[in-house]
Amino acid sequence: MGCGKKSDPNEIIIWHQMRVDEREVLQRHLDNFMKLNHEIKVTQLYKETEELRSGFIIAAIGGQGPELVYGPEDQVGPFEIMKIIKPLDEIFSEEYLNNFNEKAKVYSNGKLWMLADKLGNHLTLVYNKALLKSPPETDRELIEIGKKLTLDKNNDGKTDQYGLVWNYTEPFFFIPFLTGYGGWVFDDSLNPTLNSQAMISGLKFIAELRDKHKIIPNEADYEIADVLFKEGRAAMLINGDWSWASYGKSGIDYGISPLPLIEETGLRAAPMVSAKGFSINANVKDDKLSIIKKLMEFLLSPENQLQTAKQLNTFPTRKEVYQDPFILKDEILQNSQKQIEFGKPMPIVSEMRAIWDAMRPSYQAVLGGTIGPEQAAIQMQKDAVKKIAELKEDVTSESAEQIFFIIAGIGIFILIILSRKTCISFILTFKENRFAYFFLLPALIVMGLVIFYPFFYNVVLSLSNMNLRHISDWGIIGFDQYVKVFSEPVFYSVFLKTIFWTFSNVFFHVVLGVALALLLNRSLPGKGIFRTLLILPWAIPQYIVALTWRGMFNYEYGSINLIFTKYLMLPAVEWLKSPTEAFLAVILTNVWLGFPFMMIISLGALQSIPQELYEAADIEGARWFHKLKSITIPLIKPVLIPAITLGIIWTFNNLNVVWLVSNAGEPSDQTHILVSYVYKAAFNLYRYGYAAAFSMVIFLILLLMSISLIKKTKATESVY
Repeated sequence: MGCGKKSDPNEIIIWHQMRVDEREVLQRHLDNFMKLNHEIKVTQLYKETEELRSGFIIAAIGGQGPELVYGPEDQVGPFEIMKIIKPLDEIFSEEYLNNFNEKAKVYSNGKLWMLADKLGNHLTLVYNKALLKSPPETDRELIEIGKKLTLDKNNDGKTDQYGLVWNYTEPFFFIPFLTGYGGWVFDDSLNPTLNSQAMISGLKFIAELRDKHKIIPNEADYEIADVLFKEGRAAMLINGDWSWASYGKSGIDYGISPLPLIEETGLRAAPMVSAKGFSINANVKDDKLSIIKKLMEFLLSPENQLQTAKQLNTFPTRKEVYQDPFILKDEILQNSQKQIEFGKPMPIVSEMRAIWDAMRPSYQAVLGGTIGPEQAAIQMQKDAVKKIAELKEDVTSESAEQIFFIIAGIGIFILIILSRKTCISFILTFKENRFAYFFLLPALIVMGLVIFYPFFYNVVLSLSNMNLRHISDWGIIGFDQYVKVFSEPVFYSVFLKTIFWTFSNVFFHVVLGVALALLLNRSLPGKGIFRTLLILPWAIPQYIVALTWRGMFNYEYGSINLIFTKYLMLPAVEWLKSPTEAFLAVILTNVWLGFPFMMIISLGALQSIPQELYEAADIEGARWFHKLKSITIPLIKPVLIPAITLGIIWTFNNLNVVWLVSNAGEPSDQTHILVSYVYKAAFNLYRYGYAAAFSMVIFLILLLMSISLIKKTKATESVY
């Protein structure tokens, strides 16, 4: 969909990652535009941040994709390197661009790549005026006020109201405290500077807010922090301009204030500041640029930016509206402007992805108490240098490409020789069986498009250097990517974890599934109701189940810990804070999801066993165990073994549950299995050749396991 060869010349597609209220405002602007320009149709499509980024890269490389892509400016770095967006200073005049705030024009390598309609995308201190009249100015005041407002109102030993909440487990939300102690992520030459005293002090500060001063929750991701503030159970919150309007709609009388001054350094806690705006797909044809330009000028007009600011409290980018009475008198926007001035521009280089990836594991390890701040700073720096080197990897080999084509040619020749009899037979019998081939053709075409072509394309990619530097000019380099996969120690640790994950899950799926099937195969009152209830986990979409279980594992508010502490008198478990408990939480979720499939398969197999066999066994005096061992298991085995094989493959490759319950491998990237690890390598650091080689290794592992299992169990012998 978008600007492909067959796209409508009067249709414009916009991909964005706006919230619901932002989408509503955008749609009103688009409706007004289409009323004025009846011949033009504009469609907006929402995509989650990473989905938008990876989806746009794949689509644009393939010559497709939307005409416009909207998002924060940090996406410009990789898009520009991959040459998938157009320079805007060749489309808009200098006179027009002079109307914008300089921070709204995102340049890289001397070219303009994004034009923003919102400025900031920054964190500030949001406070509930009903609980706090005046926000803190310094970190000391923040702690003092936080202590006073952190309350156990009913003296049950649990905190009912927190002084401060925010998504402090994410590095982006930690940055203000790194800058507050005088640190930053790069030096002037874009070398990482994470191993610094500022990093150590910032990490200690965050850990002390939770462990020493106890003014923030033990666990708080974005959703928990957001809900606590909206429910009036938190006096202060650190969040971005994208969230403020929703607090007003929730009935909170809120104010915002710049983040506090760190007294030790005399510096403001400065968040990263960036613009959000539009870029044009490089595949857009010149004859379509005029209507895209017209649409952008309409969406970026002073009138529409002012309307957006009034409805969303976002800071506009057109200079003309800065003197509007609404902007001048609005307390939220004025304080937002102050925070923008205190903030530091977000680097728009592609290396920023490596910085986030390097910071996250060690930062979360500090919060989990497994390493100290000093060790974390050293590890962050080491990881950042390694990941940036991987990101910039530039391997080429002309000889490997020649060898590849020679081997491929020889392989095709051998294949033709080996299959010559079949080919000759096909030609000779074609007329006779033409009708049968006609019916087979659609299936062959579909299989070719969705199975054979992607598979062989992946094989070729696994031998290539395709990455951030070589997106459109990639070439064959031989088996380098496979060597990297097997030479990295992380492969073996993640592989062992995947084996444990797979077999523990499948074991409980089979045991629980068969046990419940045996029960349901008996005469029970309400059997139909039980059967329906037990199938429910399988019927509910996996991502909903995964996110629900993640909420249930929350340390303070999750239902599992509430049952533990309230009814079983057991201590609460920090499910998502330490690697072992987090991995156990993921396994428990998948066990709950997977047993219904085995139950249904087993139940079908049980109902096909002749009842006479059990009656004969009863006459012989056989007990239930002997009947299970000698009749039930042997007769359901031919059905169960293929189901177990499928279960192993599905579980081995189950990305959704691991990714959603552990929030992409948290804590510290310690809950990854092979498939989630390779997903991260492919789409976080753009290592497509490496990820393709990794996925081929996973395929071969599963192929060997499946063949071995079926051969050893001889489960399909009766079929042939």
